[in-house]
Amino acid sequence: MSDRRFTARGLRVAAAEAEFARHVPQHASNGEESDHPFFANFSKALPHDKFGEVDPAAYGLLRRAAATARPEDFERIPLGGTRKLVNPQAGLAFDLEGPDPQALAIRPAPRIDSAENSAEMVELYWMALCRDVLFTRFDASELTAEAAAELSGLSDFRGPRQGGEVTPQTVFRGITRGDAAGPYVSQFLLKDIPYGTLLIPQRLDTLVRPTDHLTTFDDWLEVQNGFEPAADERDFAVRRYIQTPRDLAHYVHFDALYEAYLNAALILLGSGAPVDAGNPYNFSGNQLGFGTYGGPHLLSLVTEVATRALKAVWFQKWCVHRRLRPEEFGGRIHLQIRGQREYPIDREVLDSNAVKKVFSANGAYLLPQAFPEGSPAHPAYGAGHATVAGACVTILKAWFDEAHVLADPVVPASDGTSLVPYTGPDAGRLTVGGELNKVAANIAIGRNMGGVHWRTDYSESVRLGEEVAIGVLREAREATLEDAHFTLSRFDGTTVAI
Repeated sequence: MSDRRFTARGLRVAAAEAEFARHVPQHASNGEESDHPFFANFSKALPHDKFGEVDPAAYGLLRRAAATARPEDFERIPLGGTRKLVNPQAGLAFDLEGPDPQALAIRPAPRIDSAENSAEMVELYWMALCRDVLFTRFDASELTAEAAAELSGLSDFRGPRQGGEVTPQTVFRGITRGDAAGPYVSQFLLKDIPYGTLLIPQRLDTLVRPTDHLTTFDDWLEVQNGFEPAADERDFAVRRYIQTPRDLAHYVHFDALYEAYLNAALILLGSGAPVDAGNPYNFSGNQLGFGTYGGPHLLSLVTEVATRALKAVWFQKWCVHRRLRPEEFGGRIHLQIRGQREYPIDREVLDSNAVKKVFSANGAYLLPQAFPEGSPAHPAYGAGHATVAGACVTILKAWFDEAHVLADPVVPASDGTSLVPYTGPDAGRLTVGGELNKVAANIAIGRNMGGVHWRTDYSESVRLGEEVAIGVLREAREATLEDAHFTLSRFDGTTVAI
């Protein structure tokens, strides 16, 4: 018998005491709210003036509510139109499992006067310009080559590189191990999903008239004030696999919270992928895991971490950083280049070739949005999709053998309606861990491709979600009788044992 054989009550007490002893971090913003009030932070859906700058009194009431945490103060925040703020009280909740939302922190967001912020915005303009380029044609596209060349030359671009340069193979990819290997789109977004007796192909619906939005200042200003435009018409008859940045943005516009990771779990379970070496039922001669350390346990864990991740990032969004959305920043760029306003914006984005190309196409310097409504009505940093991705993928990396090579990798055929074998140089080296890292990056960066998030919204938020999941896994282990041990690779490449 193991020394861990406590009573159920003892296990719960031990887990609670461990969580109570958790270090409480210092939460620090980037200081813009004080240095550059009313134009450098999120204010969408509040009332704005003719330049899209928020009404100071309205923003003051938002800050007051975040500081007092009183429900009645949140009700006093005025709106500029019909669109409502998304759940600003969620981050003030607490959880009985895993870390409380306030127990984790992320670094201050890049400031609008920084070269890092400029580099992120230049990448977003290039993403908008490349929305309809096939992922399988990135290597041959003049647009992606131009994007890679300009991003390589920026002073503080922190995306992935090859030999010190951004290349068409690394452009718009994630920063984790496995992201640069094989096709851009993860196998977990392409392969059929075994769902009980059903086999579900991952062909998504399309748009009747694919187009970019908020490319005129009047449309942009209406949306900042909370106007809700008509939705794009979806074509449910014409379905295809994810082929382009616009397709990926469309996927993450309508996906369910943990959809991609539940699908990945079902694909891995259905294929008989080996579990982590520390699963206790690897060593039992007469028992299988089920409610603990079996399929039902995994499917529960990979979904239940999602709302815990959301609450953690919602605290960062509303109560710490209140980072403006890229579409908001695009309005500042537009007004500054036109000489209508002066903001402390780093020059690299103002001088960008991508910004000039967008102006040539649309007659405005605004960041084109893939969605009619632009971003959601909550701050940018961190990102909900990315934090959930980090949490759910961490559960899956803990559960399965990350080094296991996925059989028969695929890519979409040229018309997108079927899958064909992937025969690239990495075809025999696409691992469970690498493709899980990649699906997290795909989903998070898919939001960037829509124009609604920044690169650091992805890179910092997946790590936040990772911490949520590690906390949940540690408590889940302490709350079961079996001697379970999990080892997983973090997004930064280091290894953690649970």
